[in-house]
Amino acid sequence: MTLTVLNVAYPLAPVGPDAVGGAEQVLSMLDRALVRTGHRSIVVGCRGSSASGTLVETPAESGVLDEAAKSRAQQAHRTAIAAARASWPIDVVHLHGIDFDAYLPDDGPTLVTLHLPLDWYPAEALRPTRDDLWLHAVSAAQQKTAPSGARLAAPIPNGVDIEALSLPQAKREFALVLSRICPEKGIHLALDAAKQVGVPLVVGGKVYPYETHARYFRDEVQPRLDGRRRFLGPLGFTAKRRFLNAARCLVIPSLAAETSSLVAMEALACGTPVVAFPNGALPDVIEHGRTGFLVNTIDEMAQAIVAASSLDAETCRAEARRRFSLERMISSYMDAYQALARLGTDAGRLAATP
Repeated sequence: MTLTVLNVAYPLAPVGPDAVGGAEQVLSMLDRALVRTGHRSIVVGCRGSSASGTLVETPAESGVLDEAAKSRAQQAHRTAIAAARASWPIDVVHLHGIDFDAYLPDDGPTLVTLHLPLDWYPAEALRPTRDDLWLHAVSAAQQKTAPSGARLAAPIPNGVDIEALSLPQAKREFALVLSRICPEKGIHLALDAAKQVGVPLVVGGKVYPYETHARYFRDEVQPRLDGRRRFLGPLGFTAKRRFLNAARCLVIPSLAAETSSLVAMEALACGTPVVAFPNGALPDVIEHGRTGFLVNTIDEMAQAIVAASSLDAETCRAEARRRFSLERMISSYMDAYQALARLGTDAGRLAATP
């Protein structure tokens, strides 16, 4: 069955192969897979997005991303979704934003991927009342945190393009952080740990123009930068691959309950061990002492950054190939799309029956 799928991005973050956020990267991978396998892919995303299929572009907000900006962006998304549904025979709508309930279509087969910690969503949004509205987590660890009464389908674990990430390259001395720059990601802790043991640290990421994010960068990150600890800004896929393959380790100092950590999977695919706090799904991604280290303090993080060079790169790659297959993720989403599309077809037949 050939499908037409409408993927809808978070209204305030552009999507495409060079996107920073995990949700945006997953959407981009699904868009490419739909086109590659002969389906029609429609993407709703803000200006600055790119798509393999057809992009329905909404305006990009400028200036501080406050509640007024968010409200304007959500209204633009509602308009774009309605226009797309009027223009194409959409089989499935797939929403990826944390604010999906603000532009959720009233009817029709709909899939919602919950990319972020479940307690960041309104509890009522996790209790769908329609049979054709499916919500799912991206890991078993995330699923376990579902509030009472939540109705979630089985998780669809994230995967990464292991072959595309592979790049023959010698390891260098520096440690690496790849992340949105915001308080819950704990970038300052990685900078402190690297400085404690005299290891260079490279930070790649984007400072979105939220007031709290800008203040965090100004007050906590910038003062810690020096000649050996550098901030490079957002890295596109090519640069990210180069840094991930060359780094002695990836450091994930996140203070939030990570739902899956696409970047940890990418690092392992590059043969790079991961040093992280054991928050959320990270203990399920990293095998302590084999593909990285799970730490509880800055001192432990500092020592693990030093010890990371003792871990075997090929072991990391083998685990990524075994556990984080992009093909497995794509296949699971395609199965969900087909099942939801059949629901819509069956409902249409029933409605047409005299």
